[in-house]
Amino acid sequence: MEVNRKVENIPWTPHPVVPGISIKPLISSKQHHLDVTCMLVTVPVGKEVPEHIHDKQDDILYPLKGKAVMWVEDVGEFTLEPGLIVRVPQGKKHKITNVVEELLVYDVFSPALI
Repeated sequence: MEVNRKVENIPWTPHPVVPGISIKPLISSKQHHLDVTCMLVTVPVGKEVPEHIHDKQDDILYPLKGKAVMWVEDVGEFTLEPGLIVRVPQGKKHKITNVVEELLVYDVFSPALI
């Protein structure tokens, strides 16, 4: 059982749905048999994460660097930047736009994405 590994040894992969965005899967249900998904996400300047919804997962975002605008249904828009933690409840629409500094986000989904 693997209990630790170096993040630098985990490859970046294209986001499965959003072109131009990369993910680095850190913890996954498939690989680690846990009911949580943890990943790093990069969103370059000029790209955005279009409006979407996670019907079964809470989405917890912690920006490590960068700056953008995030919108969450029933909350509205706010600045997404380091020092802020965001919990998007399951079933709520959300999106990231106006990326003015490349984002690096630690993203956690609970329960795990499939």
